[in-house]
Amino acid sequence: MADNQPGPSFSRNPDLCVITCALSGVLADRRQCPYIPYTPEEIAEEARRAYEAGAAVVHIHARNDDGSPTFSPATFARIKDEVQKRCPVILNFSTGTILDDVTDQCAYIRQSRPEIAALNMGTMNYAKYSAKRKAFVFDMVFPNTYQKIISLLTAMNDSGVKPELECFDTGHAHGIGPLLDMGVLRPPLQFSFIVNVLGGIPPLVESLQLQARIVPPGSEWEVIGISSCQWRMLATALVLGGNIRCGLEDNFYLPNGEMARSNGELVEVAARMTRDVGRTVANVDQARDILGLQRRSP
Repeated sequence: MADNQPGPSFSRNPDLCVITCALSGVLADRRQCPYIPYTPEEIAEEARRAYEAGAAVVHIHARNDDGSPTFSPATFARIKDEVQKRCPVILNFSTGTILDDVTDQCAYIRQSRPEIAALNMGTMNYAKYSAKRKAFVFDMVFPNTYQKIISLLTAMNDSGVKPELECFDTGHAHGIGPLLDMGVLRPPLQFSFIVNVLGGIPPLVESLQLQARIVPPGSEWEVIGISSCQWRMLATALVLGGNIRCGLEDNFYLPNGEMARSNGELVEVAARMTRDVGRTVANVDQARDILGLQRRSP
């Protein structure tokens, strides 16, 4: 794709910026940040705070009430119901798992039919290193074979759910070719470029420029900056015409170093940054148009 592409694939609506908020993630817990939501009601309250601060999309992982991760279709259904009681934000459900079996993920995609579902686009080393301890905090392989990707894509296509293509490295973005050729992945495409995960692409301006050049023209993309690089990488994406994601899944801290007390506080900063560079925060209807979502009844 990159060989015959004339230049970077910037947002089709460069003045508008879609803000996504990742509410909790799956790895962090309240020992690290006491404000991470666990229950469907808590997650829904955080979704409301993010929406009121300017997020058009919320990215959701499900938890048991004790904070442990769950892929229960019933829990995802409860989360959807609780969020929709509170606000009209667009739902993006995670499908990430280190397991090859994605039966539960396909079930809650088909049953709950979120407007968007995240889809990890390649296998990688997934690790976190502590320089202070001189040791790895965690060290695993995150397997995402084409067979696994196609199973999830089939469930999304059957349910009218838009895949958000999560790319931790350039090979993940480049590797969409066979899926397009097979017809299981259909333009217009929506990408997330995750930076600063050990085993993935580094948090550099050039990383986003290269990723944006690799993906097909007309694609939408956002940056996901993990940990302390988040604010610099959001600023980079805003200048390059991309969309942005923040939230307690990615980073606990405000630019001044204080721990955020809610996802809403993080979104407030992201929205202010968007306006400060002369762009406009997209509302929910504008985000649907930008991301090419299917309009449908709940």
